[in-house]
Amino acid sequence: MAVPIGITVGLDQDESRYLLPRAYAEAVSQAGGLPVLLPPLFPSELPAVLQLVRGIILSGGNDLNPAYFGEECLPATRRIDPERDAFELALARLALRRRVPLLGICRGMQVLNVAAGGSIYQDLSLGIPNPLKHFQEAPRWYASHWVELLPGSRLARIMGGITRLKTNSFHHQAVRQVAPGFKAVAWTSDGVVEAIEAEGETFALGVQFHPETMIHKEPIFLRLFVALVQAAGDAWRD
Repeated sequence: MAVPIGITVGLDQDESRYLLPRAYAEAVSQAGGLPVLLPPLFPSELPAVLQLVRGIILSGGNDLNPAYFGEECLPATRRIDPERDAFELALARLALRRRVPLLGICRGMQVLNVAAGGSIYQDLSLGIPNPLKHFQEAPRWYASHWVELLPGSRLARIMGGITRLKTNSFHHQAVRQVAPGFKAVAWTSDGVVEAIEAEGETFALGVQFHPETMIHKEPIFLRLFVALVQAAGDAWRD
């Protein structure tokens, strides 16, 4: 039986439709999971959500409201989605408490970090001197910069023991202070944190790149989704 994996979704500009690129669902399906889309819901419904799914992907999307990490909006912050922010932060916190396997992608990594008590840069220009181009003008499957992985980390093990990986990039915000209980495990040459993971045995991993759009050209990126589905399946059987 396929393991149900919840994937958070965004809202379109006028908030009349839910949005999720199909690549997320396809990646989960190819990894042996059953994709279940999770629209922003009331916090009271979160326990029911975590009875329905066995793992969660926090997907990419708009900027996170800086109020959640103690700052006011600066001009560099772009569109925010208050309902989605509130839902995903509450979902991530509950999932972490219950040790539900989590994978955060791009914005999702930032949500995971803030939910656990960390912070992010509202824009790379506010904290990274001479940054690389982190919002590529190339196809989404194209790998545009190198990422160094921490040897021995969960991420490095998932990726087959390699310590250098070329990824795509579509972001202007990034992790600033890594949350307590987490550690940075990947960086670009300009110092931007490209991945975080929970310390210990809990499967809670965030990546700043978009592996779901690269799996057809670079099958190695499917390993992230396989690892999530396997961790969720193990937790389900336990």
